[in-house]
Amino acid sequence: MRTFWETVCDVDNHPYVIAEIGANHNGDMGLAKEMIDAARECGADAVKFQSWSNHSLIAKSEYEKNQTYNDSKKKHFGSLYEMVSKYALTVEQHHELNAYCIENRIQFCSTPFSMEEADLLESLDVPFYKIASMDIDNLTLIKYVAQKGKPVILSTGMASLKEIAQAVEVVESQGCEQIVILHCVSIYPPKMESVNLRNISMLDQAFPCSVGFSDHSIGAQLPIASTVLGARVLEKHFTTDKDLPGWDHAISADPSELSEIVSGLKDVSKALGKSARIVSSAELDKRRSFRRSLVYRTDLPKGHILCQSDLTAKRPGTGISDSAIGTVLGRTLSQSVTSDDLVSTDDFN
Repeated sequence: MRTFWETVCDVDNHPYVIAEIGANHNGDMGLAKEMIDAARECGADAVKFQSWSNHSLIAKSEYEKNQTYNDSKKKHFGSLYEMVSKYALTVEQHHELNAYCIENRIQFCSTPFSMEEADLLESLDVPFYKIASMDIDNLTLIKYVAQKGKPVILSTGMASLKEIAQAVEVVESQGCEQIVILHCVSIYPPKMESVNLRNISMLDQAFPCSVGFSDHSIGAQLPIASTVLGARVLEKHFTTDKDLPGWDHAISADPSELSEIVSGLKDVSKALGKSARIVSSAELDKRRSFRRSLVYRTDLPKGHILCQSDLTAKRPGTGISDSAIGTVLGRTLSQSVTSDDLVSTDDFN
């Protein structure tokens, strides 16, 4: 099982993949474990949940404004309070899911939405802390999490560059230098023209941190493309069935898509290789058959002095290259030669 921070720092390896289950478990531990199994089989490094309760995230006034949903697709039920209560993980369920992940060799992690929930995650020895986009300006929570001494992931949806810089500064002020900034667009799903993947390389240049991508698009192409721009962490919402009721299933990757993403990340990471120009041994072998060598255009007698019009270049590439034509022009043939013979240094006095 790959460790988080070592994977993030190992640019020769493919990005660390987080399957964001979030609240897609719908309060059903059987479904949650099914999703954990599926994420592991797809090749994800971690599954991530969300740690909130019906009193730690939303104020009473907001609950009062959202009593019912007009939902023709039947993705929602009851009031906002009822949904939040149904989908919130209890302390016992956190322990149960963490134990299941340990047993099945995939890392458990979660996003805390309060200090108490951060403490709960610390008791479970999570590999890192993820700050949700909505909390990029919740500096009190960010500071508290940074004091835990573990890597911190900052998601940046809805955030200005100034707000991102402020959050990074708070994390660093607590002595935490293991920071990952995730480019994110908090629209579900975003339009392609609003994704701005080049923000990944911009963030990489702007901050002394690792960077990644929290993706809310449909499909596999954008997560795979993010690797080229330097993403070392990929977070993607995940479900076993896009048609399940709940908030995020429709924009989540299913097992087929997540498998494609993981496979694509591995392939692209291998293909990126090194910035130094290296000609492989396989390509060097290819030179012999694909490149051209100097040959005689016509039959020529002994004593003939070679000029440009006597020569052309044809396959294979086992003889004298056209780039070295200056070494034979003006020389005298020591023997007669035949049309299409490879030019050889043995042909001259």
